[in-house]
Amino acid sequence: MTAQHWTPADIPSLDGRTALITGANSGIGYRTARALARHGARVLLAGRRPDALAEAAARLRADVPGARLETVELDLGDLATIRDAAAPLAAGETIDILVNNAGVMNVPERRTTRDGLELTVGTNHLGHFALTAHLMPALARSAAARIVTVSAIAATWRWGDLADLMSEQRYRPMGAYAKSKRANVVFTRELARRLGGGPHRALAVHPGSAFTDLQRHTSAGRAGRLFVALAARTLMGSAEGAAWPSLYGATHPEAASGAFLGPAGRDQTSGTPKPAPLPTGADSPELGSRLWRESERLTGVAFPVPQT
Repeated sequence: MTAQHWTPADIPSLDGRTALITGANSGIGYRTARALARHGARVLLAGRRPDALAEAAARLRADVPGARLETVELDLGDLATIRDAAAPLAAGETIDILVNNAGVMNVPERRTTRDGLELTVGTNHLGHFALTAHLMPALARSAAARIVTVSAIAATWRWGDLADLMSEQRYRPMGAYAKSKRANVVFTRELARRLGGGPHRALAVHPGSAFTDLQRHTSAGRAGRLFVALAARTLMGSAEGAAWPSLYGATHPEAASGAFLGPAGRDQTSGTPKPAPLPTGADSPELGSRLWRESERLTGVAFPVPQT
């Protein structure tokens, strides 16, 4: 097997390893969790709704008999629930794989999280920033932890300027989404720098053009929903294939810390992941440091990075 012909069938045994996936009850998150469970990982399914988590766990046990599963209830739009859910894990668990997968998209008007943060960036970036920070003690116990954050092609859009992170000057639904996804990549690059050349790796991935629950919740009106339905059949890849970059980043020995990976196939809808072009400015240490400081300020979380 070479990287050029990799598929999830090539994932090595994950016996003895623990993975936590946010948004694991559906879409890309569920398929990521299922593949990791199939290869022997103990999987922690994280999400906001206990009923959805229970249903996903039951479905996954049916798909993967003998799967070792637990559920973790947390709301990425509520910093207190993130802290409370992470505390027992940080106190004594070892987490080998963290997949920051959950997200919201195309919120029609500016809304805020329970903590007063703009909802899209507050959930997609700041919620995962806080979760990763709180889980660092558990990740540091791993011999070689992987922190995979799911971004999107939207990270490269010009609307994703991080200067007005909370969209206080102007709010556009897809602009806020682009900001959140660019922040995912900038955060990952900065985390990789801070981890240095040690055994722990931080990677960002994009799933390509895939039809998932995010598109189902578009606010574009009836015409927009009809377009999305048509695109789902003709242009977009499946959530199954969209999980490949996350799985590759989480398990492949050659997946480098700081990488931004996406599908290599036609129209970036499927295929073995490969390095994708970075969003403008994403590799700037100055931008990375500034976003890091602002993220700590907005979340009130001091982010510990293990010494390497």
